Order: sequence, then structure tokens, then C-alpha cells
Amino acid sequence: MVVRFFVPQTALDAWISSALADVQDDRLTVVAEARQYVLTEAVHVLREVGGAGDGHELVGRVKSRAELEETGAEIVETSMLIGEFAYDVEPGWLATPDGDFDEHVRSTKRQDARALRPGPAPTSDEDLLSRLAAGTL
Repeated sequence: MVVRFFVPQTALDAWISSALADVQDDRLTVVAEARQYVLTEAVHVLREVGGAGDGHELVGRVKSRAELEETGAEIVETSMLIGEFAYDVEPGWLATPDGDFDEHVRSTKRQDARALRPGPAPTSDEDLLSRLAAGTL
């Protein structure tokens, strides 16, 4: 099973401006851990706003932008139209871990990054990204 995480654009912007993360091409690097993730543009569908109901059963889901556009979706900033259905969306990214977390833990890049950070190390990608989001990494 592929583990993917939704990263809102606002969070990614904050991490980059605080030097907590770096993005090059389609790769997100969490600086404190030297952990990399592959990024795919996506949206989190927040609510249906047109009054036609959620005919595509998308509310609450995260979908890649490409997948939605293949079904005819038009996405502009925080709005999405699919035929007669209108939605509010949160733009962002799907982050897929680049490799196994256990392999990452053993890597010299991670060991070098952790040497600069005292305290308990994250034990999983979920833990790492939760701490990053909470500002406790």
C-alpha cells in the first residue's frame, strides 16, 4: 500500500519560508530529517457549494489535480466545477515518501541531519509530518 499525505499549499509555503522544508522540482525535503517526499499537485474537497449535492461523492476526499481534470473538473484557486457541481477546495500536494522509512533512518543523510537536532527522533513518516505540521520537529 502506498502511503500518501496531503500537504496544504499554505502549510508548504510556511515551511519553506521558515527554512523547515525545501522544494526542488517535484521533491519536498524536510530539512531537520533530510527526508524526501515526491509531490503531486492535489486538492482537498471541502464542501459542495452549488446546491446540486455532492453527485461525485468528493466532499472530504483528497484527489490529484490530474485525476480530477481527467473527469472534466475545472479548478481555479479554491473553487472547482465538475459539470453542474461546484465545490470549495483547498489546494495543496500529495506527498509520497521517497523510499522506506526504515531505510531512511539508517541513511547517512538522516544521521547527519539528526546530529544537529537533539531530542527524540520521529519514528515514522506520520510522526515526522505530524511534528512538522505542529511545529515541534
